[in-house]
Amino acid sequence: MESSATMSLKSPPLPSSSSSSSSFFSTSFAQNPKPKSLSFAHKPRAFKCIQSPPPGPEKKPFTCSAVTFPPSQSQTETHVSSKLNRLISEFQSLPEPIDRVKRLLHYAALSPELDPSAKVDSNRVMGCTAQVWLQAELGSDGKMRFFADSDSEISRGFCSCLVWVLDGAAPEEVMKITTEELVEMNVGVVGKERSRVNTWHNVLITMQKKTKALVAEREGKTPPFEPFPSLVVTADGVEAKGSYAEAQARYLFPDESKVEELVSVLKEKKIGVVAHFYMDPQVQGILTAAQKQWPHIHISDSLVMADSAVKMAKAGCKYITVLGVDFMSENVRAILDQAGFGDVGVYRMSSERIGCSLADAAATPSYMNYLEAASKSPPSLHVIYINTSLETKAYTHELVPTITCTSSNVVQTILQAFSQVPDLNIWYGPDSYMGANIKELFQQMTKMTDEEIAEIHPAHNRDSIRSLLPHLHFYQDGTCIVHHLFGHEVVEKINEMYCDAFLTAHLEVPGEMFSLAMEAKRRGMGVIGSTQNILDFINQRVQEVLDRNVNDHLQFVLGTESGMVTAIVAAVRRLLASGKSSSGGAKIKVEIVFPVSSDSMTITSPNSSVTMGDIILPVIPGVASGEGCSIHGGCASCPYMKMNTLSSLLKVCHQMPDEKNIIAAYEAERFKLQTPNGKSVADVGCEPILHMRHFQSTKQLPEKLVQQIYHPYSSGKSMSSS
Repeated sequence: MESSATMSLKSPPLPSSSSSSSSFFSTSFAQNPKPKSLSFAHKPRAFKCIQSPPPGPEKKPFTCSAVTFPPSQSQTETHVSSKLNRLISEFQSLPEPIDRVKRLLHYAALSPELDPSAKVDSNRVMGCTAQVWLQAELGSDGKMRFFADSDSEISRGFCSCLVWVLDGAAPEEVMKITTEELVEMNVGVVGKERSRVNTWHNVLITMQKKTKALVAEREGKTPPFEPFPSLVVTADGVEAKGSYAEAQARYLFPDESKVEELVSVLKEKKIGVVAHFYMDPQVQGILTAAQKQWPHIHISDSLVMADSAVKMAKAGCKYITVLGVDFMSENVRAILDQAGFGDVGVYRMSSERIGCSLADAAATPSYMNYLEAASKSPPSLHVIYINTSLETKAYTHELVPTITCTSSNVVQTILQAFSQVPDLNIWYGPDSYMGANIKELFQQMTKMTDEEIAEIHPAHNRDSIRSLLPHLHFYQDGTCIVHHLFGHEVVEKINEMYCDAFLTAHLEVPGEMFSLAMEAKRRGMGVIGSTQNILDFINQRVQEVLDRNVNDHLQFVLGTESGMVTAIVAAVRRLLASGKSSSGGAKIKVEIVFPVSSDSMTITSPNSSVTMGDIILPVIPGVASGEGCSIHGGCASCPYMKMNTLSSLLKVCHQMPDEKNIIAAYEAERFKLQTPNGKSVADVGCEPILHMRHFQSTKQLPEKLVQQIYHPYSSGKSMSSS
């Protein structure tokens, strides 16, 4: 037992490793001089590993109030920045990952366990592979006190270092530290432990969140924001928090009589159903329950809907009902015709036009003028979002060689195109937010190492990414009205109240939300991509907790259309139910948070509250003007998607076959129009989709498209015949 006043944190001399193991980050710091090791002051109540604690019931966990420098240095190294710089220098002096891990383990050994009473959900740090707890206090001297622990020795080492740096600091000093500064620690753990490097970031974010809350509490300030509404899913059920969430939750447990009615007519008339994730919760609730009795129901993103329709036709379905906007039913009709199922009827859910603000943006003279410039800048490729009409795809393909994309494959499509066609100009559209986000993503890639870039696409490095940026163009005047709502107000509230939660964001969200999600993604706490990417991310995180078999509370901010919640809740409930019998009593909560913009909420007067059964809604999701003003959705809620109602679905299904043309206006028509070059709109419009399907299966642009890029339309010859 050490009897001196201080004990060195420096590990016993470590062997100078000559192994080939490389750091998680590529930079080598072997040239840096090795600094003096850190020292801990002797504090009997805090360091039972140094000296036994005094008798009595009181036990205090490890805190950095017990950590100081030797007396000779205490006057010069008391600031947070000095401590952090010293810690950075120490870890940078260790060139091999294994040496840095050993140093972390040594510091972990000096940190006693947190009192069991403090290991509660409210002190859990989200996003860590291991269980990590953080307790914070604001002392009477105005300084912060932090107490941390983990069930992982490596994570405990991370916590030990962070607590040493920030304990005893003023709140403003705690808030100044950035996650980027922690990257300089160069602590990467190879193999299965690699993800624990995120502990640096997630513990710091939680420290800062707790610090802000404690300061506000001491100053008597009320929180600047009310919490977002949310749904909390457990193995035993679903709890709604807030009126908005209650509206969403109402149809998670659908009317069984409606389910039976729908299943009966689908079976009798051999009807398949393809629906988008953004459907009204009532419709999705019914469809999800009906899937258990009728296999020809599929809820997905727009890309998969047509594929599912073809599979249903092959299985014997005579009709396909499409629950989505009009370009989705157009695509289903065209793809079925291409696959030889022209006799299978395709029906929409309204006699009126079911539009889409984004698709409409591409069907304008402004968009065609944008592509006129592209046609004069060969070699050019037009990458068009799948969420556009078949007519738009056809007209643009005759102007500039075109390939469709989705939010999940657009980055790979662009990277592959640049690798196959040198000096290519790419013209993306019509979603302006997605275009700006793609460009920002490539800007971020220029800061990555060549090795990290190669993991994304093997043909690229920093030089090639820099060279492609000037050749990447995007349309400036097209947005989805749903994702447009994720602007400054929502981002500010997420930063204030949900900075430690998992953040999901569709690639179409505005730049502020995109940047926030990118930062979360870098520390393993976020995902940016398609609706399916978001669903997969949530499933993966829930499964990881089930595999660890520990109590946990996962919080996900849903940065896309609120209709996604039905699919998310259904998937999470299946996972929790499957793990309930094998979890050994572990209690897992999964909270889905709706980031509702005030622009999307209408407060009702006391005399005009909306009643849904036994639920009274003082707030209607949807803007005051009525656009998207539905008690079934709102915030990020597409008013066009909500035109697909359960009553319409049942009406269409019961009327089939439509021998008296009662629902003729609901049928998805075939395109009889021709392109300016005299070709069928359906044939030419399908070709960019087929180009994308080829890319998805081979990871290469089809040779036909490459030839179209090098030899674009000229002398009256159309793209589809080239």
